[in-house]
This record gives sequence, C-alpha cells and structure tokens, in this order.
Amino acid sequence: MLAKVFPIKLKDGNQAAAEELVREFAPKGPGGEEGTLSFRVYRDPRNPDYLLFVEHFANQAAYDEHTGSAAYQELIAGKFADLIVEFVETDHELVVSL
Repeated sequence: MLAKVFPIKLKDGNQAAAEELVREFAPKGPGGEEGTLSFRVYRDPRNPDYLLFVEHFANQAAYDEHTGSAAYQELIAGKFADLIVEFVETDHELVVSL
C-alpha cells in the first residue's frame, strides 16, 4: 500500500472554493478508481486557507492512474492548482493498521 500526504497552503480567501472543487472531484476521480483505497481531505478550523489530503493507493501504478485521470487533470491539476500557494508531497508506508 502507498500512502500519500499533502499539506496544502491555499491562496488567501480560497478555502470555500477549494473545498467545493474537492467535493466535486471525489466521486468523479477517486470514488471510481479501483486502486484508490481511500481519499480524505481535512480542514484545520484554526488555520484558514489550508487543506490536508491523506490518500491511500494499492500501489504506485494505482497512484499514477489516479493522477492521469481526466477528472484529476481538469479539477486538481487544473482548477485546484490555481488556488494554492504551495504543497508538500510525502510518501508513507503502512506499519500497522487496526
């Protein structure tokens, strides 16, 4: 399993627009991808204009399929990317799960 974590700083005042795009993307992209095991996006109520993506994929190939999808290209690489200041991508490997 491959876990991806993305802390994302949004441009000022873009929290609502970013959340709307993520809600639109979820069923069109990860919701229909066999290799996407989970797709979760969190907000920090004390830190505006920030989102945390936590995603789990069966393997690297599943992640590559996810980022190559038409929905990802349009909504995340396209529209969502225009709303961010910066992001960090970190890969994690599962150690334990309950």
